[in-house]
Amino acid sequence: MSRPNVRGVLAVMTLALAPLLAGAQQITVSAAASLSDAMREVGQRFEAAHPGVTVRFNFAASGVLIQQILQGAPVDVFLSADQVTMDRGVAAKVIDPGTRRDFAANSLVMISPLQSAVPLSTIADLGRPDVRRVAVGKLATVPVGRYTKEALDSAGAWAAVEPKIVFADNVRQVLDYVSRGEVEAGFVYRTDAELMKDRVRVVLAASGHSPVTYPAAMVAESREKAKARAFLDFLSGPPARGILQRFGFSTP
Repeated sequence: MSRPNVRGVLAVMTLALAPLLAGAQQITVSAAASLSDAMREVGQRFEAAHPGVTVRFNFAASGVLIQQILQGAPVDVFLSADQVTMDRGVAAKVIDPGTRRDFAANSLVMISPLQSAVPLSTIADLGRPDVRRVAVGKLATVPVGRYTKEALDSAGAWAAVEPKIVFADNVRQVLDYVSRGEVEAGFVYRTDAELMKDRVRVVLAASGHSPVTYPAAMVAESREKAKARAFLDFLSGPPARGILQRFGFSTP
């Protein structure tokens, strides 16, 4: 068995054991990596409003999360960073389409290390010889990578940038590469860039890509359907919206 498959099996097993260890009053929410900080706070507010219920989060790239669900991971709610990945879950009948709703929006930005000696101001600058590495999310599993390719295609820059790409497992890894100065540029969501304003600089807001919207839905085989629906309702309510807006997300 290949190492990636072993990791996938271990992830599914870990999710499967969690409800047994924590008791029945738990829901598991698999959420896109870019939602990590905001969702931890949303989870705390939800637990405060629903005494006795625990929210367990599983953060990763959206494509990795849907693959875990397809493999049978006992997840109750899925929060994706794009519509394509959620569509895949609906088509495979592992997502309850009747519960699907958009709850947040974001924007794609190009960033560079704050102290970079390579001046960047446009996407075309990425083609210069002094730009050696550009961090991009993996196209197959990381939504920010697909948004990035759309933006680069629209700007006619993909061919020039592709040989320089360092692919990342999720958007936070892109942010890490840039913040540590391991690459000259990268593409992340604006909310991620805001977390490291002391280490990265937003060069520009990218255009020419699909709208960055976040859909949420209940997993069809959820073992805690009532609690999953309650979490989805809470996610659309004022307390959660306020938290998301504070972290820089906008209303879809």
